[in-house]
Amino acid sequence: MSETTPLLADHPRLKPSTLDVYDRFTDVQKRTITATISFAGIIGLFASACFVPSVPEVAKDLRTTGTVIKHVLTIFAYMLMIAVGNLIWAPYAGFYGRQPVYLASLPLVCIGSLGAVFSQNVPHLLISRTIQALGASCVMSVGPATISDIYKLEQRGTAMGVFFGVTLLGPATAPLTGGILSTYASWRMMQLLLFAMGLTALILIATFLPETSHPGTRGIDLLYENDSFKPVKRRKWRWVWLSPFTSLKLLRGPTIFFVASAATLSLSSFFVLMIPLSYTIGPRYGITSPALIGACFLPTGLGNIVGATIAGRVADCAVTKGLKRRNGQWFPEDRLRGATYSALILIPMSLLLFALTNVYVPGSKGLALTLACLFLNGAGVDMVLAPSATYLVDVLRTQSAEVIASSSAFRNVICAVACAGVLPMINSVGIIPTNAVAAIFVWIGFGLLCLSIRYGDPLRAWLDIGYTPQTTRKPTGISD
Repeated sequence: MSETTPLLADHPRLKPSTLDVYDRFTDVQKRTITATISFAGIIGLFASACFVPSVPEVAKDLRTTGTVIKHVLTIFAYMLMIAVGNLIWAPYAGFYGRQPVYLASLPLVCIGSLGAVFSQNVPHLLISRTIQALGASCVMSVGPATISDIYKLEQRGTAMGVFFGVTLLGPATAPLTGGILSTYASWRMMQLLLFAMGLTALILIATFLPETSHPGTRGIDLLYENDSFKPVKRRKWRWVWLSPFTSLKLLRGPTIFFVASAATLSLSSFFVLMIPLSYTIGPRYGITSPALIGACFLPTGLGNIVGATIAGRVADCAVTKGLKRRNGQWFPEDRLRGATYSALILIPMSLLLFALTNVYVPGSKGLALTLACLFLNGAGVDMVLAPSATYLVDVLRTQSAEVIASSSAFRNVICAVACAGVLPMINSVGIIPTNAVAAIFVWIGFGLLCLSIRYGDPLRAWLDIGYTPQTTRKPTGISD
């Protein structure tokens, strides 16, 4: 019996006794789908960080200030629109399917990027970035849902780790790319690159990504089921208005809110280090070139890759061991166990060591140590983010896009606040107290993970928001 059988068993068009929804695609197809949505997913965070090294040039070109460019265009117009976009696309991904919303959203990335290329003033650029963010937000919520569609419980964490590892390469590689283009060409070339990435992702999805929603589970399928008296050939496509705020109700579930909060607080530490990097590493170690400042972001990207490789396998291994230990009884919170080590040690220590090194260790030795801290932070964040997202789709299998959207929207709002406040706080009280506060918040997230693991069953029973049934499964590798 699979984890999804009870969810599909009541549907009259399906036969659970013979159906395995995870065998619809070959391993090659699954890897292709994962690679395609991972590439599309990198665009959102790549675009969010592309202005970091070129703020002075953009401000001069548009005759405004760096504060306007950095805060308005990077935070409010972009990250907050990402949050709104997550909530808009997810319900439609559950109603019409994954592929249609991808094909509807990615053209907006292209339109917004071209608009930014030809922007002549701040309002024009603001509108363009808003459209760009709306289009890029779709993959960030629907991508994990797509992975949950095609991978079994014991394989899902590894694939999710790959997705988040690639996605988090965006803010790690965008500053270097933007710095090089800003130094040797123009900041507008970066927006042209984003147009090309959006167009490439659109072509790849149209070519290689089939519909992955489980048969008979889309809202449109149920709508047609109610119209069964009509011949199939006469059924017309219908537009249905769906509220973007319905997904937020899922945060009422205690474990959903706790895990989403832990992931958010961990990811906020990522921006606490990255946003002020040109003001911390740059002046301290005499780095002035935008391209070299951008290169300092790369260790974080390398950490994301390593963290992704470790996180997914550790999470899947924890699930498999839990199934064996309990004779096949699935305990969803097993997946979170590996994330606790990063939330307790790796992320807070990287924040504190970065600040202490930046203040007290000069020269090349200090630079090397701060870059090592960026690597550790990148690895640690991915080792919390990937298992947390996988857990959310595990426990809300039929609402996977919606729960990722609600957690992502919550995360983007909090991270936007962190991005806006980190530099003023550093200027006010210094980098050590600022990073210490960020580390305390990560430890709070660790506490929330521990509560979820310890009291998962009663917390989920406290309020049923449509959780996946805890079925008895045959553990992988155990014979009858």
